[in-house]
Amino acid sequence: MAHPEIYLKKNEDKRLRKGHLWVFSNEVDTKRSPLEQFSAGDLVQVKSDDGKVLGTAYINPQALICARLLSRKPNLKCGANFFKERLTTALALREKLFDKPFYRLVFGESDGLPGLVVDRFGPVLSVQITTAGIEQRKESLFAALIELLSPEAIILKNDNSQRQQEGLSLESELAYGKLPEPLIIEENGAQFKIDILGGQKTGWFYDHRSSRAQLAGIAKNQRVLDLFSYTGAWGIPAALAGALEVTCVDASESALALAADNAALNGVQDKMHFVRSDVFEFLKQARLENQLYDIIVLDPPALIKRKKDFKQGYEAYRRLNHLALQVLSKNGILVSASCSHHLSRENLHEILRSSGRHIDRHLVFFAGGGQGPDHPIDPAAPETEYLKTFFCSVSSSL
Repeated sequence: MAHPEIYLKKNEDKRLRKGHLWVFSNEVDTKRSPLEQFSAGDLVQVKSDDGKVLGTAYINPQALICARLLSRKPNLKCGANFFKERLTTALALREKLFDKPFYRLVFGESDGLPGLVVDRFGPVLSVQITTAGIEQRKESLFAALIELLSPEAIILKNDNSQRQQEGLSLESELAYGKLPEPLIIEENGAQFKIDILGGQKTGWFYDHRSSRAQLAGIAKNQRVLDLFSYTGAWGIPAALAGALEVTCVDASESALALAADNAALNGVQDKMHFVRSDVFEFLKQARLENQLYDIIVLDPPALIKRKKDFKQGYEAYRRLNHLALQVLSKNGILVSASCSHHLSRENLHEILRSSGRHIDRHLVFFAGGGQGPDHPIDPAAPETEYLKTFFCSVSSSL
């Protein structure tokens, strides 16, 4: 049976023809295809104004991104076989990249599954569904995941603001099986106990894996300050690699408790200090007390969630980097990152340049990075590239 059709206004098909998957509500010709006739999650055929089929999408008439393409084919059937095919392709890439089952298995649009993220934590899958289109088909998704991977448990991580925008519930739940206790993953030669249900996002951030490994490679005999440390993913590999001491600072008591458990799990608890504090306040106090660190990792959460927050968020990033440079020892290293899509690499580059000049320090970039290979970037969808990291060597002014 043919899916109902939505027509785009004239010239609004350009982005889709270039490979993007999103249709915004203001791009739809609502006279020819009134949005109110559709229910959230319905499958539709997307057509250009001259009637050419652009593909099959799911729709949510209440959302700004009102349709997301699942296929360039017309009248796609979106059942367990569809999910199995896409998941098999995603799995094949990850199995080429990693020899152990600890990675992001599905990264939304990049894996042809917009509105879906799946992290693999060994026998446990953490699933984040952010759209009504995937939510409506989650049983088919689970069937495909179970057939392919035979997990012990599937957790639905629903505490996400995007779900709110799509009119979906925000309660996280155990959707399948039994969660093993404790759940331990491996990354960069370290082991980490993770709390999926109580943790942020999917329970772990795989995206900085490569940069964390690079940091560990230069951490020997260094005093490391890990800001916004969460559960120790930067600090613990640094300690294992021979750092003299590592100070982890985070505002979350539960995250630091888990970081302390992870330090003990890896036998580096004697090198590590855990400070519960607002990072801005910690840096101001450290500056007053003339505390200095050889390496500082500055990996804050997204401080610019929406375009309209840019000015305020940019200023927060500027202040953080400026404060961090003031407690960096002579010839120290600052690792500065941003996961805000709305803060470009060029923006962070400029923040670091101006911060270095402001305090009369010579700052050079000796390495840079972004998201790990299990977060592949779709060249037609700039939104899939969000993470940027600069490794800066900072010395006295020339």
